[in-house]
Amino acid sequence: MKTFAELDAKICSCTEALNAKIDGSCGKRAILLCGGTGCLSSNSMNIKEKFEELVAAHHMEDKVTVNIVGCFGFCSQGPFVKIFPEDTLYRLVKVEDVEEIFNTDILGGQVVERLLYVEPLTGEKVAKQDDINFYKKQRRVALHGCGVINPEEITEAIGDGAFQGLKKALTMEPQEVINEVLASGLRGRGGGGFPTGRKWQFAYGSVSDQKYVVCNGDEGDPGAFMDRSILEGNPFAVIEGMMIAGYAIGATEGYFYVRAEYPTAVNRLRNAIKQMNEMGILGENIMGTGFSFQAHIRLGAGAFVCGEETALLNSIEGKRGMPRPRPPFPAVKGLWGKPTVVNNVETLACVPYILRKGAAEFASCGTEKSKGTKVFALGGKVNNVGLVEIPMGTTLRELIYDIGGGIPDGKAFKAIQTGGPSGGCLTAESLDEPIDFDNLVAKGSMMGSGGAIVMDEDNCMVDVAKFYMEFICDESCGKCSPCRIGTKRMLEILTRITEGNGTMQDLEELEELGTSVQANSLCALGQTAANPIISTLKHFRDEYLAHIIDKKCPAKVCKNLMQYHIVQDNCVGCGRCAKACPADAIQKTDYIAPGKKLPSYQIDPAKCVKCGACVATCKLKAIIKK
Repeated sequence: MKTFAELDAKICSCTEALNAKIDGSCGKRAILLCGGTGCLSSNSMNIKEKFEELVAAHHMEDKVTVNIVGCFGFCSQGPFVKIFPEDTLYRLVKVEDVEEIFNTDILGGQVVERLLYVEPLTGEKVAKQDDINFYKKQRRVALHGCGVINPEEITEAIGDGAFQGLKKALTMEPQEVINEVLASGLRGRGGGGFPTGRKWQFAYGSVSDQKYVVCNGDEGDPGAFMDRSILEGNPFAVIEGMMIAGYAIGATEGYFYVRAEYPTAVNRLRNAIKQMNEMGILGENIMGTGFSFQAHIRLGAGAFVCGEETALLNSIEGKRGMPRPRPPFPAVKGLWGKPTVVNNVETLACVPYILRKGAAEFASCGTEKSKGTKVFALGGKVNNVGLVEIPMGTTLRELIYDIGGGIPDGKAFKAIQTGGPSGGCLTAESLDEPIDFDNLVAKGSMMGSGGAIVMDEDNCMVDVAKFYMEFICDESCGKCSPCRIGTKRMLEILTRITEGNGTMQDLEELEELGTSVQANSLCALGQTAANPIISTLKHFRDEYLAHIIDKKCPAKVCKNLMQYHIVQDNCVGCGRCAKACPADAIQKTDYIAPGKKLPSYQIDPAKCVKCGACVATCKLKAIIKK
């Protein structure tokens, strides 16, 4: 493809083909299967193969197509199968369900009712994706194309709007492109929320014979899968965003830094780069504009600290992944000492939308200082676990209850941890707060890359703080002593408290250490390490006091501070718990409960290892935690 005219023709033909697939005007029905990692691990490819076998067996290759697409987002309901043009969505599909779907729907034209999503509040069966509450308040910008296009086929991406933003950018002056991004209000989606256009402006103003754009795909927060899903669902959009950034700052090369643990994302990204080179959209003198750009991939080894941009640059250069002192900032002196823009996957995925639709359209969504949308990986104690993209300004209550479907089993909401290990816990008093960069920080948490872990009444907040501190200790690179030593000391204190050996002095030391580590660490990993401790101390100090003074864990999570107990009047004496106990801690008593025929059992606290095997075995729920 050598000219804009050729690109326009390709866009026209590909758009017609994609629309025909969706609306059925091509005379074919399309079966789409979720190709995200979660669904792939639940036999999505086997489901695809079974559909293909049935299509071939019925000689319907000219009437039915079968395709893998990107993540649908509703992970707790996967694997998904969607059928166009009716737009019917089936969830929790298994290989053994394929024949029924094919016979009933594809051949018979009838919906398979039992595989439709059921709204938990109303009991209503919902056939179309957009009618499900989980999707109603979402708006896909960064996730554009995910769940619609085949991420391994460039023509489908073009049909869904790919490269129209790049085409527009290449007709503008670089400063005009930067101005458009500035006007959009786009802020970095990787955690810090720094204005993207300002970062580009710094790099544009730096004079050098070589500049770089780096895509940060080193997603390491526990429970986070936003960047992975975008790369798996529409890698073309992220490459396009990188190219637009390269044109704007004067860079001719870009590097994708992606975790090696994301093989599907890496393979689809590599395939997209190959197809774009073959089509002439990547490479030398792109569409006769004189702009040349090439993209490369570097695999990360899983170090959380490499999510910090300077540690990431060291890793690409073949050095140990440790942060550099700043200034100088990467926009002035970055990769191999050259001016470098580092943006994360979601940020770059928003850029083509801004150029394609205009800055005003992007800025029309969101709050005054946080424009556009944000992708969250919603997990934990919530009914609807999955990937969601919501307008900035959506409240936490809407995220948890309207989109997330509330807390399972009628449990009480306790907290939501946003921002991963770097964030903090927000309680019920913050449920009606709008989600944006500045507001979350003001409330003691942060946006981070977009992890959102919901906790209920059964979570121990001291244990939660300990979990995140264990993670931080493991992932600290050790370069600066405040982080290397301070996080270790904080973990030791939290461990003492959860084991029942804590003192009131420990609380004072925790707060003092947290402040010191926060103020003196070299990079954001250490500077935010104490956030989970500080926020849980603020909102759940009573739980810390219960662990220290009463030697009890109110949530009955910390093993040293709880016991398993058999309610003997509920015990029928079946002995299943005794057989399941690996420590021989459950013995028969002489007591026979009223109305029962056999002697009950009891647990010896001295022998109990608190594994929970007895609870899992007891069908009468006669075993409780105390």
